[in-house]
Amino acid sequence: MDISLRTLATTQARPAPLRYSRTWDTGVTSIGDARDAVASLLSRARPALARRSVQDAQLVVSELVTNAAKHAPGPCALCLELLPDAAALRITVTDTSAEPPRRRPPDPGRVGGHGLHLVAMISRDLEVTRLPRGKRVTVTVPLTDGETGPAVSRP
Repeated sequence: MDISLRTLATTQARPAPLRYSRTWDTGVTSIGDARDAVASLLSRARPALARRSVQDAQLVVSELVTNAAKHAPGPCALCLELLPDAAALRITVTDTSAEPPRRRPPDPGRVGGHGLHLVAMISRDLEVTRLPRGKRVTVTVPLTDGETGPAVSRP
């Protein structure tokens, strides 16, 4: 009697999420380092991401880290996490200022003060969490891959 053997499909383990984190002891030393960290992390995403998505994520990181450097003395931290399927990048900046970020009224004649408007336009799920010594600002930047267009629809 022949016995047919059937190979059971093994569940394929999901790859570990791509993450990056860095803490600065005395405030941020280089916004460029934060932008480079985004580009480096997103370069490892598969499928490859559209250049515009990488630039959007770098802009959001620049704005959030600049606000921390400008308004919060002392240590701060940056955490990046590429969400499953490279659909979005979660960006978290922690600093020592208890003051939440505030959007200033639009003023085309003013230099500066437009960063949170840009962050709100590009990202979603802006969340500010008060901490015992400061705050944590978290946003999610939707990403698109270079071939298929939007991986996540923007609101």
